[in-house]
Amino acid sequence: MQKIELKNALPRVFAGQTGIRSEVWLRPVAFERGKKYLVSAESGGGKSSLCAYLYGYRADYSGEILFDGNDIRSLSVALWCDVRRGGIAYLPQELRLFPELTAYENVELKNRLTGYKKRSEILSMFERLGIAGKVDSPVAKMSIGQQQRVAVIRTLCQPCDFFLLDEPVSHLDAANNAIVAAMVEEEAGRTGAGVIATSVGNDLNIKAEEVLRL
Repeated sequence: MQKIELKNALPRVFAGQTGIRSEVWLRPVAFERGKKYLVSAESGGGKSSLCAYLYGYRADYSGEILFDGNDIRSLSVALWCDVRRGGIAYLPQELRLFPELTAYENVELKNRLTGYKKRSEILSMFERLGIAGKVDSPVAKMSIGQQQRVAVIRTLCQPCDFFLLDEPVSHLDAANNAIVAAMVEEEAGRTGAGVIATSVGNDLNIKAEEVLRL
């Protein structure tokens, strides 16, 4: 996938509202592979809705969303599987980790499907993010900031055309934000992937080509 486009898209919950001031909704917007984008929003601005639309979880919007010129409403189940397998690597705001599994087991679930990273590479990411000592700890016993770092590692264990990151550093301090940003930029630079990172006040510290206000 080379391009994601929005054409006058708007969540239905906003239908009928006037004075919508957004650089995403009701506008032509294009996200291109190989480029990095920050989408900054206030609470209730539709940030998580945008992510849900791009990942095919929801379709309660007007206008169009296109993948390489194809309206995503027309995609078959098989094509959506392809998108989620190799098109978009999604880090949801709610993380969606399995609390009863260890940190490593949560990452390995994804990596078994993709076969993308070696064990040594995964452990290196744990070390880099300062949670090497939590590899065998159940996620339920980890802080939310530690869980967020595990979810970042899991996301990086998938080949993709775009990283779609919904508030990826909302529970991290500046130092860990910088580390996550560096890891994402390195992976995107190595593979040519695009990056779309949302935030509500705590932006991922990447060198974005474009910042959009939702």
